Amino acid sequence: MSDATGGSARIEAAGRIDLGGVDPCGSRQAGRRSGVALAEEGAVVGLADGSVRAFEFDGGEERWRVDGEGAAITLVPFDGGVLVGERSGRGAIRLLGDGAERWRHDAADALGGPTKDTRFFLPMVVDAAVSDGTAYVAARRYERREEGRAFESSVYALDRNGGVRWRYDADASPIAVAPTEGGVAVAYNRCPGAHDDGLVVLGGDGEKRWTWDPDREASRRVGDVAAVGDGLVVTSHADYRGYRLDGGDVVWRTDLGRPQAGGDEVYTYPNHVAADGSGVVFATGNTFPAEGRETDERHPNEQSAFGYAPDGERRFRAGLGGFSHGIANDGRRVLAPIAQHFRERDPSVHGVRLLDAGEGLVAAGDCDGVCTAAAIDGDRLAFIEEPVEYHDDDGGVRGAYTLWVASFER
Repeated sequence: MSDATGGSARIEAAGRIDLGGVDPCGSRQAGRRSGVALAEEGAVVGLADGSVRAFEFDGGEERWRVDGEGAAITLVPFDGGVLVGERSGRGAIRLLGDGAERWRHDAADALGGPTKDTRFFLPMVVDAAVSDGTAYVAARRYERREEGRAFESSVYALDRNGGVRWRYDADASPIAVAPTEGGVAVAYNRCPGAHDDGLVVLGGDGEKRWTWDPDREASRRVGDVAAVGDGLVVTSHADYRGYRLDGGDVVWRTDLGRPQAGGDEVYTYPNHVAADGSGVVFATGNTFPAEGRETDERHPNEQSAFGYAPDGERRFRAGLGGFSHGIANDGRRVLAPIAQHFRERDPSVHGVRLLDAGEGLVAAGDCDGVCTAAAIDGDRLAFIEEPVEYHDDDGGVRGAYTLWVASFER
């Protein structure tokens, strides 16, 4: 196993596009408010104000712009356009193309509207993926009730014309979807209600094929899911491990962020996973103590990427340097946007990391601000920089709201 701390190449941006003004991020992560996708015509960006803008990849000319509500955070190419999911009062799911809205659904119609006028209570399209002419979209709404935390959620299977093939509802919080053979796997992070499965695999008609859970007693369950061959790979927030599954059976598992003693007992969540036939890449997040929120300890596996062969043999560990809101992958390669370190607040880590499932970290790029979203398609890369202002740093605001595009061949 190799232990990589730096890429063998630098990612040099080919273009920089100003996205206007936005309030700077703070010292702590506050959730996604931007998104980006690479479509046939170029880069499509979802902004914090709800607008969606499409740019030529070469030259940066704006092709079209469509306004929206809330924040456009989930973007996936679909049927010659881009499927856009919002965090907003209506939780809109829209298909946009050539500057026009082709169709839409409002997740709030199924989930209900926000019970408080705060960002965390807004209906949110958490993830979307496309396979064989069907878009799978997961949306959820959070609220506080007398009995505590509560969620309402829906997973949609949508055809090219916006028709609902089926919808799967649950009183749990989905966090990721991954198309499988003729259906979709749905990862649920919190299950405080009647729904008690961290992972559900649904068939082509929305019927439940099989379920799995790392620990039904845990407050958090699954963090991410990816399909590989006939099976799935998941990250477990319940026991801080990564799992390779086949039809609900565990093929192999690996420890990624298990609690470490010594001073404060600390752990880190394995937040993201990408997989294809060449291997699996897991990415971990911040260090947390078992008790409270503050700690001077650092988990040895925090904010790192880990590569595994299909049979479960570890190939590499690569330090990422900071928190990643979500990774993008294009088969064998993974692009990770890197934001704040969260506890140490080191501006030198801001940027992107490009990984190969077999080799580890192959390239890196820097940003003045924090990098919060990324997309990869062949040799084309795109990522979003947001300004940041640390509470304990007199350097003022670092960076700007920017779309960066780059090309990388190897």
